[in-house]
Amino acid sequence: MSGAIPGPDGRLRCPWGLSAEEYVAYHDTEWGRAVHGDDALYERLCLEAFQSGLSWITILRRREGFRKAFADFRIAKVAEFTDADKERLLGDAGIIRNRLKIEATIANAQALVTWSPGELDALIWSYAPDPATRPAPRTLSEVPAVTDESTALSKALKKRGLRFIGPTTAYALMQACGLVDDHLVDCVARGGA
Repeated sequence: MSGAIPGPDGRLRCPWGLSAEEYVAYHDTEWGRAVHGDDALYERLCLEAFQSGLSWITILRRREGFRKAFADFRIAKVAEFTDADKERLLGDAGIIRNRLKIEATIANAQALVTWSPGELDALIWSYAPDPATRPAPRTLSEVPAVTDESTALSKALKKRGLRFIGPTTAYALMQACGLVDDHLVDCVARGGA
């Protein structure tokens, strides 16, 4: 059973979107919807990196803690974080306390603060595939974990100095931010509905 399934309201959804209470709203109103703006995309990039090796629900349940800890993911603010901030973050139970991921989040802000306004948005969205070339998946098994576009996006971001953004993380970012629509064909949220 990996096709769309009915939720409590009887509407069909991607199965993962019903696997935890917090997922329903996230699935229906956020995942797969277009996200623009450098700070907004930086937040999603960071959260996807923190998710690496964990379940997304772990990150979703701590998202407000992450926002508080990382100055609402404002690139300019996080770029000013010091070693004292790193230590503060390592002691913050409201986030995932992984030194490498914390350091990458700060280093990425320090790299991005040198970019022109809108440059991160433009770069990420330049890797969005043509929707006409992507048939709607009928089952979860038809949803890839990595694509040529996510591999190229990962390489482009790494070349520009960003860390902790492999092809799988880049594809998760593309899914979450609406560069691709991987809602199943029968899902109520397909096409941003």
